[in-house]
Amino acid sequence: MARKFGVVTRDVLLAEDGLGFLRGIIEGRHPGPPIAEAMDLDLVEVEEGRVVFVGKPSVRFFNPLGTIHGGWTATILDSAMACAAHSTLKLGEGYTTLEMKLNYVRPVMPETGTLRCEGKLIHRGGTVATTEGRLVDERGKLLAHGTETCLIFPAKTL
Repeated sequence: MARKFGVVTRDVLLAEDGLGFLRGIIEGRHPGPPIAEAMDLDLVEVEEGRVVFVGKPSVRFFNPLGTIHGGWTATILDSAMACAAHSTLKLGEGYTTLEMKLNYVRPVMPETGTLRCEGKLIHRGGTVATTEGRLVDERGKLLAHGTETCLIFPAKTL
């Protein structure tokens, strides 16, 4: 079955807690977000406070230097770190990224293969969550890492 991409209605988004909604993407009950299709990313694991994305960089994402643009790396890290926070949302909560810090350790190339990006919760308070992420190649070699701060708020303000 071909994977579907799109945006759910607000009612669908708010009908589940964050963990349930993300599991719905993996199970195919909800479409993957359009950014995942555009950037060749896939959410493959989720539990409360932890998610894993995989991605396959290709020449479509080259910068003028002939390496994968840092924006691709930032996108997969932001996805993993933000979804780690998303997985902790209670029914009726929303969130947004406030700040993100990244460190690029090695260049990413198409021949690097399929990459794995794990996002983990560091702290979840009432209005702020902090997370960390690591992007590694198939051998586990670190390519980039980062931290993120997310603001949590009542979803009625979305």
